[in-house]
Amino acid sequence: MPLKVALQMDPMESLNIAGDSTFHIMLAGQARGHRLYHYRTNDLTWRDGRLKAKVREVRMLQRVAGDHFQYGETVTVDLGSDIDVVWMRQDPPFDLNYITATHLLERIEGETLVVNNPGAVRNAPEKLFVLDYARFMPPTMITRSLAETRDFLAEHGEIVVKPIYGNAGSAVFHIGPDGRNLAALVELFGEMWVESFMVQAFLKDVSKGDKRIVLVDGEVAGAINRIPGKGEIRSNLAAGGSAAKTELTPEEQEICAALGPELKARGLLFVGIDVIGGKWLTEINVTSPTGIVAIDAFNGTDTGGLIWDAVERKLADRGS
Repeated sequence: MPLKVALQMDPMESLNIAGDSTFHIMLAGQARGHRLYHYRTNDLTWRDGRLKAKVREVRMLQRVAGDHFQYGETVTVDLGSDIDVVWMRQDPPFDLNYITATHLLERIEGETLVVNNPGAVRNAPEKLFVLDYARFMPPTMITRSLAETRDFLAEHGEIVVKPIYGNAGSAVFHIGPDGRNLAALVELFGEMWVESFMVQAFLKDVSKGDKRIVLVDGEVAGAINRIPGKGEIRSNLAAGGSAAKTELTPEEQEICAALGPELKARGLLFVGIDVIGGKWLTEINVTSPTGIVAIDAFNGTDTGGLIWDAVERKLADRGS
């Protein structure tokens, strides 16, 4: 049955259609006859107990750069009564605007399926939720202390420092054994962000790739290995990394088996986890995970279709 689907996402005009996972999902939804509507967080209004949004229908989706969609007229819809599914797919930053949107979308959960579950997204930021699975992680510290960071560096020789709420590999720094610029970096982080930052032991295996594994409703849908560019430690595709076909190691299968039931229970339907060296879990991405275009290109799979299958199952379960 065709669904009415509202997507809370970045502007359609700015999408990199060659690799954007949201566009991939939208194409798969269009192929099933679903009606798709676009809006942004500033289009939301809660009034008199109802959550509404100014939306525009998105039509004629195609992988043609510069002509990849058409908009319909702007209309106001009640996200609780007029829409079957809401997708939260705007990119971070995971800031107060993002958090506010999760609180608003929680108001319609009894009426409309919201993917990923907004409360679960709010309570599972990438670099903090992963701490629940510290047994799979490399040595890690969350701090704002220069002294603690220096001690950590002395223990592990080389470290990576990154912001808690960063994304796409932004502001990720490698510090060598001499600790050069560490004090300046910690000072900069303190000025830029009010939050603590993450420090991890540097994993030399990152030069061989940082694997992105996608789970759909708790089950592995596929994976790609992201190889850093020359002179880089960051393997994110948005930061110049390249994708390669890959398979899961036994250790990675163990990680997925441990995470899968909890992701499913939380309503985190589309998740991407990052693993280095075949065994070191570094992040659990729940806000706007990516990678499914490359996964499908390498493997001949239909992850977009798997995602819609899971959505339709959840809707059927709600109606039963």
